[in-house]
Amino acid sequence: MPALRQDQQGAASDGLNTVTLESIAAGGQASTSSRIENYLGFPAGVSGAELAERAIIQAGKFGARLLVSADVAGLGSEAGNHVLRLADGGSVHARAVVLATGARYRKLAVPGIEALEGTSVYYAATHQEARICGTDPVAIVGGGNSAGQATVFLADHVPHVHLFIRGGDLGKSMSRYLVDQIERHPRVTVHRNTEIRQVHGEKYLEAIVVEDNRTGDQDTIRVHALFVFIGATPHTGWLADTIALDDHGFVLTGMDAVHARGDGNRPISAGLSRTLETSLPGLFAAGDIRRGSVKRVASAVGEGAMAVRQIHEYFERS
Repeated sequence: MPALRQDQQGAASDGLNTVTLESIAAGGQASTSSRIENYLGFPAGVSGAELAERAIIQAGKFGARLLVSADVAGLGSEAGNHVLRLADGGSVHARAVVLATGARYRKLAVPGIEALEGTSVYYAATHQEARICGTDPVAIVGGGNSAGQATVFLADHVPHVHLFIRGGDLGKSMSRYLVDQIERHPRVTVHRNTEIRQVHGEKYLEAIVVEDNRTGDQDTIRVHALFVFIGATPHTGWLADTIALDDHGFVLTGMDAVHARGDGNRPISAGLSRTLETSLPGLFAAGDIRRGSVKRVASAVGEGAMAVRQIHEYFERS
């Protein structure tokens, strides 16, 4: 979302006729973050929903258009323009396109977990989930910043938070400031080298069975909500036959895209080395969808701003 919002308002403020397509709701994955604390200009932190709302207002100020429930199903070309084919049969034509579809949450491979999704298994930690949890202990799975932010946030609203990580080092993929807050918090227990094997409960979660992945020892912990933050997969299935992707489905850009389309032995021109351009000229990628991107709000915003500049350069050369 941040990359997309920056593309939208930056392009619109630069005089480009800009439209943003959202399949479900404005804001995307970032809008589900309970609190973003490492984004410049918000020393006290800001919720993802508030950041998204501000970005939408700012983009509208410059005349950018937002189309919600516009589910893009395919990409083609016509008369030198890119054509985005929508699931409802419509289409959008554009001289340049920025892909900022982000990624989708991975799910735990635990039997019976799907039946609890929405009632007590969640993939986002916002004030709404915190209110639902009330006075019950909760479990969080994941070792990245999203899991860390959710842990700190929920620990201020529920009696206890159990954080489970597969490895032994909480700081391996989590920012130091979050690690420090978690380790100091009296209502947080970190379970290292631990994985969830079973969930108990029919309509609502009642308990989880966890296993030490070094010894095989199992334990049952009573929790009434489970928050899963174990990464995401890029939303690029609809692009598989159109542009170059890596083995995990992330979009190749810049020099990676140059080599993927067989231009690696040619002299590298300014056009070919554009950092955010995909293997298809005039098609750019920013944010989590792009291979090699830094999974941070600030970097996504920066890439969105870069994409606007590179679109202008693309127009100049074409």
